[in-house]
Amino acid sequence: MSISSLVPAPYTLEVTGKACDEVRRARDVIPPATPINIAFLGNEDHAQRIEAARIIRECGFEPVPIISSRRLRSVEDRDHLLGALVEVAAPTRFILVGGDPATPAGPFQDSLALLSSGVLTRHGIRHVGITGYPEGHPKIADDALWRALRWKLDFLHDAGCSVEITTQLGFDAEAALRWIGQVRGGGIDVPIRIGLPGPTDVGRLLRYARQFGVSTSAGILKRYGLSMTNLLKRVGAERYLQQLQTGIEARELGAVHWHLYPFGGMLEAVEWMNQRLSTSLQKQPVL
Repeated sequence: MSISSLVPAPYTLEVTGKACDEVRRARDVIPPATPINIAFLGNEDHAQRIEAARIIRECGFEPVPIISSRRLRSVEDRDHLLGALVEVAAPTRFILVGGDPATPAGPFQDSLALLSSGVLTRHGIRHVGITGYPEGHPKIADDALWRALRWKLDFLHDAGCSVEITTQLGFDAEAALRWIGQVRGGGIDVPIRIGLPGPTDVGRLLRYARQFGVSTSAGILKRYGLSMTNLLKRVGAERYLQQLQTGIEARELGAVHWHLYPFGGMLEAVEWMNQRLSTSLQKQPVL
């Protein structure tokens, strides 16, 4: 299954509406035109999401609104939000997700229902991001996740949209590499972005992991280089990133890039990622 895509950025970022001023503070170190995903949180409103998109565009980056299907209250609510985002910031792509609420606020049970509602045509959306779950989902069976992934890719292919898969935060490099191999083995060659956490303290990282529904068993944490004995220790994902890079280089896995969750702050996360990528490039042999 081949679907054309945008030119990939070295990495993408994520920010909430409330934290969007961090983009301004880090603008000098964020690579130009970097896509920055705008989280769709239940404790923020559309005005904050729209303002975040405006700030990201104003700073020279690419706003990528995440649209939570189950948080949309109605078709009119959907059209108000997307119409305002397009008017204010002209996003070139959107990420469509189901969202966390157990009960939908409106007519969209999941992202499949949102896609089927005609949203792409109505708002001229040509580039779509979808989510991947290398370590599974706490509320959705693996076979259902695979069926939904295939359905979305087929639907978006027929709609003439380019697609990129961004994965949830993870700790298990072996699981991530195995999942990418399964995706490629299924004939799916769209770009994949693996979710990485930026530097933060162990306690905060584990809280976000629970929020994302990611397993944090002792064995996984040990491979990641974490210890439960000091929750205030500041940690980065160096070991996880290195394991992923080594595994990707050793296999034919197609286009695999990075998505950075700046849990400990945008500036520190971007400086950390820039350093990691710079070091990686320096290690590459000169041909």
